[in-house]
This record gives sequence, structure tokens and C-alpha cells, in this order.
Amino acid sequence: MPPSPCVHPAQLKMRGLLVFAALLAAAFSTETFVGNQVLRIFAANEADVEKVKELEEVENLQLDFWRRSASPETPIDVRVPFASLQAVKIFLESNCIRYAITIEDLQTLVDEEQRQMVQHYSFPRSVETFNYATYHNLDEIYDFMDLLVAANPNLVSKIQIGNSYEGRPLYVLKFSTGGAKRPAIWIDTGIHSREWVTQASGVWFAKKILDSYGKDPSLTSILDSLDIFLEIVTNPDGFAFTQTKNRMWRKTRSINAGSTCIGVDPNRNWDAGFGGAGASGNPCSETYRGPYANSEREVKAIVDFVKSHGNIKAFISIHSYSQLLLYPYGYTTARAADYQELDNIAKAAVTALASLNGTKYKYGSIITTIYQASGGTIDWTYNQGIKYSFTFELRDTGRYGFLLPASQIIPTAEETWLALMTIMEYTRDHPY
Repeated sequence: MPPSPCVHPAQLKMRGLLVFAALLAAAFSTETFVGNQVLRIFAANEADVEKVKELEEVENLQLDFWRRSASPETPIDVRVPFASLQAVKIFLESNCIRYAITIEDLQTLVDEEQRQMVQHYSFPRSVETFNYATYHNLDEIYDFMDLLVAANPNLVSKIQIGNSYEGRPLYVLKFSTGGAKRPAIWIDTGIHSREWVTQASGVWFAKKILDSYGKDPSLTSILDSLDIFLEIVTNPDGFAFTQTKNRMWRKTRSINAGSTCIGVDPNRNWDAGFGGAGASGNPCSETYRGPYANSEREVKAIVDFVKSHGNIKAFISIHSYSQLLLYPYGYTTARAADYQELDNIAKAAVTALASLNGTKYKYGSIITTIYQASGGTIDWTYNQGIKYSFTFELRDTGRYGFLLPASQIIPTAEETWLALMTIMEYTRDHPY
């Protein structure tokens, strides 16, 4: 029987895909994103920004804001489920708000990513044969850590600073040439679980440190006077969930009392302006702050470690995407006491980063560069006296967003390393 003349064949095709996706999801309990689009919204003025915020409050639309904005200067990226596309587009058009489609069908990128992972996977027998140019799951990264320690136990060790909500170990690699509680640099990746290029970069950083000690004079001198702590998978529950159930999962996996919605945004859970603007009190929100500061075990483990260590001089938390290098504050418009020094360091770091591939980064305080955000990591560390506190937002600027192709892992890590070295060298040369 031919299709009804009032139904376009493309619509029938899309319906078929959605039915297939639903059956697949039911069979494997995996979230699918067939027909989901990522829209880039161009707010012309503050009124447009406020209008877009109205969309976020409509829970039935199930919008996932990938990049927010506090001003018209920065576009807004939002993932829109297929079922909500028409309503969102009508809303934007009726309010004369411009938008463009940056990702036509998110599932195609997810599928390609999975194909690449399967195609390039091989059981790693050493840090030399480990594939740094592909994405890896949690077990593979933990195996890599053990291989790294086995390769040079005199330089690197694996310590456990706690357990996640679901009981997974929170592992940190410690690079040290000896001595107790020496001045130290902290680097973490993957606190937002879907930002896979950060965990992949963390793996590459670990190998780079191992390879550079004794060969690169600058890195050698850093490790001769400072320890480096590297937490590659800061949110293991969320990361495992992105690998098995929902590629777009951002938060932790803790249960919220009185709500069916799971998880807390671990970058809104710190005791720095906690509960203020730029974080949500709604457990269903991607930026839900949690019931109280440090409620998340993943956050509390770092807080306890930093306080007990007492001699961390630089703290660098690595996210994606947007190509930014940020420093405090996010929760207040007040300038950090060391604003000018931090700004100078950031400028030098992004200059070094751009020298490799020409990748351009913006830099500045969180609140002036992106938006107001309360309860953030580096605001807390800075308030604890860790002067050199920075956050990276790695590649890209939105073409792929959180689904950056694996072919960009090594170029991203290599250029970011130059910025990290700039910050670490400055920390070495300017003790306080």
C-alpha cells in the first residue's frame, strides 16, 4: 500500500528510525539519540538570553544545554530531542531568535565513535603498545594506570583517595621523585563524565610525564622540586554510565532523596558560593548543585585530600568544550586578589598552546568569560589558598562538542600540554 500523500517519505523514514531506536533501547536499556539535533542559538540581546532561559525551565522538552551563555556575545548550544524539535524551533522563530543546526543527527556521531572504539581496540600489554589515539572505557584506563606504575614504580604510584557513590575506587596517579608532602600540582580530568577528550588527554599526559622525566630538562626540574597528582577519571560512576547507558551523561550517579532524577553536577557542589546563581536547585537539572556542599563523594574525596596534603600550589581542572582557559571567580563579580597575575599566566599559557596547531583559546575569569557559576572547583581551591587555580575547556568550539573525533585526541593533548607546562613552570619558579 503506498504511503499517504499527506505524509512525506522522509517523515516515514525518520519514524522508522525512531521505532528501531526505541526497540534497540528497550533491548539494551541504552539511551539513543536518533533525530536529536544540536542547535546553536544566537541571542541578539539580553532579552533573547532570558527568553532562551525560559526554554530551560520547560522540563517536558528535556533540553540538554551543552553551552550556556550569560550574554549575547556567546552563542548557546543545546541538544534538542527529536520530539521537541518542532516546539523549540517554533518558539525561537516566533521570538525572532536566530539559530543554526550544528549537529543534524547526534546518533550518527555516537555510532561513529563506537565503531572507531571497536575497530582500534587492542589489549594493552605495556604503556608503549597502549593506543593513545582512541577512546577507552573505565577498566582499560584503570589497567593503563597499573601498566604505567609497573613501567616506572620509582617515579609514579597509584593512590586511592576514596570511593565513588557506587563504590568504585577513586584513583590518583602520583608522580614524585621522593619526599613527603612536597609542594604539589594537582590536575584532574573527567569530572563531567561525557567530556571524553579530557580523560583521554589525562591518559596521554600521564605517559608524557613518564617519558619526559630525565629527558626534558624543564619537566625534570619540575618533578625534582614538585609532585604532580593526576586524577584521570574524577567521576567514574558517570563515566561508566556514558560507556554503557547514556553517552550524554554529565553528573554523578547519586540518588536524590524525594526525586526520581539521578545525580549531582560535581562542578556545582563545592563550598564556594554554594547554592548561588549559576547552579540549580532542581535535581533534574544538569547543573543541580546537590543537597549541600561536598555532598558528592567524588568531590569530598578531593576536598579531604587537598586539606590533608596542605601544600598544593597549583590546581588545574580540565573540561571540554569551548577552547577556554579560566581562572576564579565564577560565583562573584569580585576580582580575585591575584587577578592580574592569573591573567598574565593564562595569556602565556594560551599563547604556548596556540604555537603548535594554531588553536585559539579565550581566557579570563569564569564569570566574565562564560557565565556565572556557583559551587565550582577552582573557586574553592583558590579560596583555600591555592593561588594558581585554573580550568581548561578543551576542543572544540561546537562542531562536535562532547563527541570530538578520536583523531583529535593526540593533537588536543599535545597542545594542551604546552599550556600545562607553562603553568607548571610558573608554579616552580614563583613559590609562595
